[in-house]
Amino acid sequence: LAVGGRMAVAVVLSGGDFSDLREIKKQLLSVAERSRERGLQHSGKWASELAFALDPLPLSELPPPPALTEEDARDLDAYTLAKSYFDLKEYDRAAYFLRGCKSQKAYFLYMYSRYLSGEKKKDDETVDSLGPLEKGQVKNEALRELRVELSKKHKARELDGFGLYLYGVVLRKLDLVKEAIDVFVEAAHVLPLHWGAWLELCNLITDKEMLKFLSLPDTWMKEFFLAHIYTELQLIEEALQKYQSLIDAGFSKSTYIISQIAVAYHNIRDIDKALSIFNELRKQDPYRIENMDTFSNLLYVRSMKPELSYLAHNLCEIDKYRVETCCVIGNYYSLRSQHEKAALYFQRALKLNPRYLGAWTLMGHEYMEMKNTSAAIQAYRHAIEVNKRDYRAWYGLGQTYEILKMPFYCLYYYRRAHQLRPNDSRMLVALGECYEKLNQLVEAKKCYWRAYAVGDVEKMALVKLAKLHEQLNESEQAAQCYIKYIQDIYSCGEIVEHLEVSTAFRYLAQYYFKCKLWDEASACAQKCCAFNDTREEGKALLRQILQLRNQGETSSTEVAAPFFLPASLSANNTPTRRVSPLNLSSVTP
Repeated sequence: LAVGGRMAVAVVLSGGDFSDLREIKKQLLSVAERSRERGLQHSGKWASELAFALDPLPLSELPPPPALTEEDARDLDAYTLAKSYFDLKEYDRAAYFLRGCKSQKAYFLYMYSRYLSGEKKKDDETVDSLGPLEKGQVKNEALRELRVELSKKHKARELDGFGLYLYGVVLRKLDLVKEAIDVFVEAAHVLPLHWGAWLELCNLITDKEMLKFLSLPDTWMKEFFLAHIYTELQLIEEALQKYQSLIDAGFSKSTYIISQIAVAYHNIRDIDKALSIFNELRKQDPYRIENMDTFSNLLYVRSMKPELSYLAHNLCEIDKYRVETCCVIGNYYSLRSQHEKAALYFQRALKLNPRYLGAWTLMGHEYMEMKNTSAAIQAYRHAIEVNKRDYRAWYGLGQTYEILKMPFYCLYYYRRAHQLRPNDSRMLVALGECYEKLNQLVEAKKCYWRAYAVGDVEKMALVKLAKLHEQLNESEQAAQCYIKYIQDIYSCGEIVEHLEVSTAFRYLAQYYFKCKLWDEASACAQKCCAFNDTREEGKALLRQILQLRNQGETSSTEVAAPFFLPASLSANNTPTRRVSPLNLSSVTP
């Protein structure tokens, strides 16, 4: 039945209900077909990939083709002709033959052809007239007319789920974000099976608070949406739980879910786990290009040149003119320190798709390497325009302004990066350094302590905190930080290549010496002798201790300081247990 001019939709199983996988498979096959009929290739592909992960249906259970209405029959010839032009990317021609069509399907294709025609012209003009870093002032001319026509239909309640989706896209392109969100939510209610509407919603939601206020349809599709949005909002634990429950529900073969889990592990920098999942994914789907740029980022971070080279060559053979391929090749050249060539490939990626986020950020990094700060700033700003949630671009801007010695700007950008990644120690350390430059030492101390509390990736927060305490003549706290730092370094079982280990031993040797704790002081001084930069000081201190001992100076008992070496560090004698350096574990800057 058509209710209020809308197509009635098959009943969709309620949220989290995956008991009837056959019904879900039918719905996926049906919506994949309906998406393809309307030229919505990506939604069709998503539904098909998900359907493929489920067991095949017997002939008797296959979904019937969508029933045709009188209007569909009248528009069939025009629709069939226009769809063939549409598939050949002749959008204006398709729209010309669809004028005056009344059926939902033909009307959608008519409006969508006009929209894509405008987008294509805009992209062509962007590529022709502008360098990749100039601010594109080119607009899609069709948007305003489309908005007027679609809003009339919307008020008259004549848009089906697909029509609402297109209306939402037009509103988003015109930067009418609030209206767009409402329309996408409505589209998800009318046609919950269309992934495109959910995905658009993902791109518009900027934080968890916004998510709480959305009234979303209670269907099984909502589970996929929530898992995706949690990944985007860096709520990785929640995302992984959702994906695990989807796998348990019967989607264990879905390459979409496997790739999303890999991306989630990439986001929390669990590099080994992410790499192994990507390798597994490539075995299952060897010609896949999506997400391979993320895979190449991981190989880059691990400096795996042969693997990255193989991936680049492999993708080049599959399709050298895909955005992801260009980014992988760019990463390959960047790893070989050929930064000009790398930037060239990121530019090529952006010519193929100016809204491709990863390429803008990576290009910013390359310009930074080439010391071209103004170009780097422009590239990072573009990345933020495309997606305000890209913490790497905010962080990159902070770094650029740091090079330009503009600490107040730095502070703003690092703060934004920290808001997006509250538990990333790198952002906190950068913030701390910023506060230090601005002489706001209390704030700096908070940042360093918090960086240590959330798990310091680079193991630098405690040293920076200790040096601040030194500056402020808070010798006991400084000593505590150095002890904790040494404890951390040794407990990692890392080969001690940290420059600061010698600094820590030197400070502790002097601290214990002042406290007249000769045993501890001489133990630290001996450790100093193992490092080139502190060897002489260590020897000098040992001589002094020996001299004082010979003069009969006894070891002080006033300060119950611990013997710091990792082997003898026990819970009850670690000074951090006696006095926490700064009880700021709950404080965020």
